[in-house]
Amino acid sequence: MAERIEQRLEDRIPELEQLERVGLFTRKEIRAVLRKASALEYKIQRRALRKEDFINYIQYEVNLLELIKKRRARIGYSFKKDEIEYSILHRVHSLFNRATGKWKDDIQLWLSHVAFCKQWNAKHQLSKVFSTMLAIHSNKPALWIMAAKWEMETRLSSESARHLFLRALRFHPECPKLYQEYFRMELMHAEKQRKEKKEFEQAKMDLGEFNYSEEILNGEMARIVYRDASQKIKGVEFQLAVLSIAKLFDFTQDLQKEILESLQARYADDPLTWDFMARRELELGSLPATEQTTKQKKVSEMAQREERCCAVFDEAVRAVPTEDMWKCYITFCLERYNRKTNSAELKQKRLERTLSVFSKAHESNLLSEALYKQWLQLLLDSSFSEKAVEVAEAATRHFSQSVEIWQMRLQVLIQLKREDVTQCFEEAIKHVKSKGTLPLWTLWVEWSEGTNSKEDTEALYQRSLHATTPAESVTMKEMYLDWTYRNCGYKKVKRLFTSLCENRPFSLDFFRKMIQIEKEQESCKILHLREYYERALREFGSTNTDLWLDYIKEELSHPQGKPENCGSIHWRAMKMLQGDLVEDFVSKYTLLQTGHL
Repeated sequence: MAERIEQRLEDRIPELEQLERVGLFTRKEIRAVLRKASALEYKIQRRALRKEDFINYIQYEVNLLELIKKRRARIGYSFKKDEIEYSILHRVHSLFNRATGKWKDDIQLWLSHVAFCKQWNAKHQLSKVFSTMLAIHSNKPALWIMAAKWEMETRLSSESARHLFLRALRFHPECPKLYQEYFRMELMHAEKQRKEKKEFEQAKMDLGEFNYSEEILNGEMARIVYRDASQKIKGVEFQLAVLSIAKLFDFTQDLQKEILESLQARYADDPLTWDFMARRELELGSLPATEQTTKQKKVSEMAQREERCCAVFDEAVRAVPTEDMWKCYITFCLERYNRKTNSAELKQKRLERTLSVFSKAHESNLLSEALYKQWLQLLLDSSFSEKAVEVAEAATRHFSQSVEIWQMRLQVLIQLKREDVTQCFEEAIKHVKSKGTLPLWTLWVEWSEGTNSKEDTEALYQRSLHATTPAESVTMKEMYLDWTYRNCGYKKVKRLFTSLCENRPFSLDFFRKMIQIEKEQESCKILHLREYYERALREFGSTNTDLWLDYIKEELSHPQGKPENCGSIHWRAMKMLQGDLVEDFVSKYTLLQTGHL
């Protein structure tokens, strides 16, 4: 092994000598490079190879290249690149090849090699990397697309890109993204040829030796790709994605028409088709903007286009009366309403239209839970309070089991300071199953704290402990403890804590809250703190190291504490903690003893 490493270091000598001779590095720096290279070489020649060692070596060589580049720029020297940079580049490629050969499944390693090749313009080497990578990772369409794009955009080779896409489609015959990018590539190729032909014609050159096929120039290859894909890939999303790509090219009107006709014929009952057709009205028939076009005229034209969109949507909800179709319509109306405009008239018209569509969807019983929330929010923002109350009530009739809908209705009533809040809370608790009612109970007690008497709020807290599931009651216990301390004082909260401890489960924060309350007292007693810590440790002592450490700290820092108790607490912790927590506790305890925690 040593001979091999010495040979590799000797291979570096010519480039290092050149670096010193041309003044890019000093002799001292050359020695430092050799020492570092020697250490890195030994690491990658061991029997048990580590990926990190290869990455560190590659990073060092890349940093060296960057440093050489900066120093060349500083002194204005650009010669001897063959002897210096190319030698380092060759070594980095060799390291990458060894690493990717050893850890073939590490995609990030392959992509790092690709990025390095692109950064240093190593086109020949990158072709080899892509070839090897795709042979191993042929199951990843994104890598095929990356390789084909590079062939098309960097090497300007449409033929190679096409070949890669065709190979990829043999592995992934039903991958929408592959077909989309292949379709885009064929259109880019056609556009490139059209530009070339136009430039030749402008230069009045003879086109005899160049064969520009009219079919290719008109995007016929892309049409073939689209037709083949349409037979294999079903769904509106693919058709719309291909259509959006075709729109980027100004010579694809016929192709766009074919895609549109196919979309309408095959997916006439799909909400996304109607959504696209309606939104298309925004783009159609718009006048070219001129300086003479008045503001009023622009507003009028925009209003007309939106009306045309809504006419299509109205037809859509009649033809396809589904929840998804209404969702598309409402989403469109909300998008238009949220667009900024200086015209108050247009803004008002958009609001009225949106609220009208919400009402129609509600009347058809095709409004989803999420859309009810958006409707309510819009009504509240627009100061339609009474209507908001009506809508909230209707929503809870439709979704009587939904905690979120009841919560939303209650928040509306609380916000408007209505008198029937308590009645609504009672109704909500009656309809919703006990599991999952925690948000309703927390909202109820928070409202009660600011509205009702202490006695009523306490009775509500007591009721919530019995009404919620054991897991949810944990949160209510914490809130009850905190409220009692804030409103009734220390003695009451201490009695409550003792009472609550009779019924499991508990949370760690429940005990920590009581410990914090005790610490805030003028006469903070260590006996009480010990009681709270002992109760907490009975519940969480086997899974929480910090609790033991806090207990030890309390004995050390409290005026009435007994430092001699720390040993027994430490012994109990070691017995009680499970698995790796023991090691974690020991290291933290050591830090505590040395004053670093």
